[in-house]
Amino acid sequence: MTILSIINNNPLIDGRQSENAMLVRRGVQILLNEMRHSVLPELALSSGRRADLISVSAKGEIWIIEIKSSIEDFRVDRKWPDYRRHCDCLFFATHGGVPLDIFPEDCGLFVSDGYGAHMLREAPEHKLPSATRKSLMLDFSRTAARRLMMAEWSTGKSYSD
Repeated sequence: MTILSIINNNPLIDGRQSENAMLVRRGVQILLNEMRHSVLPELALSSGRRADLISVSAKGEIWIIEIKSSIEDFRVDRKWPDYRRHCDCLFFATHGGVPLDIFPEDCGLFVSDGYGAHMLREAPEHKLPSATRKSLMLDFSRTAARRLMMAEWSTGKSYSD
């Protein structure tokens, strides 16, 4: 299922995320961009799960960032351990209203205010197998290209003038 909607005024937002989750996402995206990562939200993984954010560093490291906007959001979601099979480093991201001690110590941690983020804890690295990395990189690049095309088409501009 694509996250793109050509109906609303931002084709890259599908409306499933809370306002707090979107603020966390934006702040983390800003920080990752400053760190020279390429970032995609909501990438479908081969396991059928969907990563909230996935990024590729300048060195080719693949990070998954799981966004949690509340204590309840964290408590009801137990799918996140599966994400380790799809990344070199796994992080959680949240905002200042969520207690940080609920997040597992064996994952990295970001805190975002919507205008930026801080990495409070680095994630331990667990290198992906080459075949998994190649498959993820292809999915990442194809999805990014498809979304860029859809965003361009959604402007409604005529290029024949």
